[in-house]
Amino acid sequence: MIIEFENQDLKEMIKDGASLVEFYSKTCGPCKMLSFVLDDLSKHYEDLTIVKIDFEANPDLVKEYGVEGYPTMIMFKDGQEINRRGGLQQKPVIEKMIKEAL
Repeated sequence: MIIEFENQDLKEMIKDGASLVEFYSKTCGPCKMLSFVLDDLSKHYEDLTIVKIDFEANPDLVKEYGVEGYPTMIMFKDGQEINRRGGLQQKPVIEKMIKEAL
């Protein structure tokens, strides 16, 4: 399931199970390419929550989570960060992150 973040409580959204949080920009080419990969992965991993956060619209979260660029993906397991990747990543790298969290 993919959720577009809009002023929800992020900690509440990621507290249970595996969650992949992506910080992105609407004008970022690599972010747009990554969205196709995440859409595909969301169909194969039903136990995974993917949260997409607009980098420009959420500066407080960018600062809180120490995000320095986009796209940035942070994998959480029961609310705890277990992995982080910056930049455009290939599908097998993202799948490995997901499998480690499930």
